[in-house]
Amino acid sequence: MPVMPQRSQNYEVAQLDQIPAVKCPCGFSRRAFVSPDNPVATIHMVDIQADARTHYHKKLTEIYLILETEGDAFMELDGELIPVKPMTSIFIKPGCRHRAVGKMRIVNIPVPAFDPNDEWFDDEPAHHEDEAGAHPAVPVER
Repeated sequence: MPVMPQRSQNYEVAQLDQIPAVKCPCGFSRRAFVSPDNPVATIHMVDIQADARTHYHKKLTEIYLILETEGDAFMELDGELIPVKPMTSIFIKPGCRHRAVGKMRIVNIPVPAFDPNDEWFDDEPAHHEDEAGAHPAVPVER
């Protein structure tokens, strides 16, 4: 059974490795502190897959911390390939087209809090990912 965040008036605690994974454009994400009463920030542990899609956000800023990579790994940022290795950190501003290239595990901190309606793709007409089914309500077991 997954451990849910423990709430207190002044703090929350979450065990990322026990949160169920959900499918995302990059692979599979375990998202903590996602709730309607938290507009500030969330934290995600993401297992990047080989088929990560280039996307961007209109409102979110993301901070990536690369934890581990399998072989050569890169971040594609506005069309430029940047080599990454464990402990590389990347600050991704709104509007930056980005994707990870290569299998890796990262921590992602979106600011403000993650919004699945703020994932955009140049190869699709304007829409929201939840309408396309990329963010299932049922977690993916990993």
